[in-house]
Amino acid sequence: MSEFRRGMKDGIPVGMGYFAVAFTLGIMAKNIGLTPIQGFITSALINASAGEYACFMMIASNGTFWQMVMMTIVSNARYFLMSFSLSQKLDEKLSTAHRMLIGFDVTDELFGLAINQKGKVNPYFMYGAYCVAIPGWALGTALGIVAGNALPVRIVSALSVALYGMFLAVIIPAAKKDKVVAILVIISFLLSYLCKDLPFSDGTKTIILTVVIAGIAAIVAPRKDLDDE
Repeated sequence: MSEFRRGMKDGIPVGMGYFAVAFTLGIMAKNIGLTPIQGFITSALINASAGEYACFMMIASNGTFWQMVMMTIVSNARYFLMSFSLSQKLDEKLSTAHRMLIGFDVTDELFGLAINQKGKVNPYFMYGAYCVAIPGWALGTALGIVAGNALPVRIVSALSVALYGMFLAVIIPAAKKDKVVAILVIISFLLSYLCKDLPFSDGTKTIILTVVIAGIAAIVAPRKDLDDE
C-alpha cells in the first residue's frame, strides 16, 4: 500500500494538470452535443488529449465507428513507443494482467513519472497515480461541458497550456540529475521547433523524432542495466 499511496501523491500534480486541460476539451464536447455524463465516460476511457480530440472531431463530422478507431490509434501511436520503453522498467515476472492494466493509461506525464523511478516500477505505484490522473481528466471534461462557453477566452487559453507547464515539472528534475537527459531534452526541444513545418501530423513527427533521438542516444550513451542501479 505504501507504493500505492506514493503513486497517488506523485499523481496529484498530473491530475490537477489534466483537470485544467480537460476542461477546455469539455467545451468542445459540449459544442458537438455531448452530455456531461457522456464526456465523463469518454475521458475515463480515453485519457489522451489528441486521441479524444480526434474522437470528438469524428463525432462532429458524422464519421463511422471504424474511422473513429483508426483516427484514435494514429493520434495515440506515440504511446506504443512509451509502452515499449516502460516495459523495460517492469519486473520480468510481472503478470500479463498487471501489464495490461498499466498499459491502459500510459500517457506522456504518467510515463514521465514511471520512467524517473529508480530501479523497477512497482505496478501499484502506477495504479495510485492512475487513481488521481484519470478522475482529474474525466471530471475536467464533464465540468467543461457544464460550463460551456461561459468562461472568458483568456481563461480558456490559460487552461489549455497548463499541461505543458506540468510536463516541464516532470522532466526538469530528471534533467537536473542526469546530464545526458538534460542534453536530450534540449535537443528534443530544438528539433521539435525546427520540424514544426514538416508536412506530417504532430503525432507522426513526435514518433519520428523519438525514434531518431532515442536511437542515437542509445548508441552514443547507453544506459546501465536497471539491475545494476
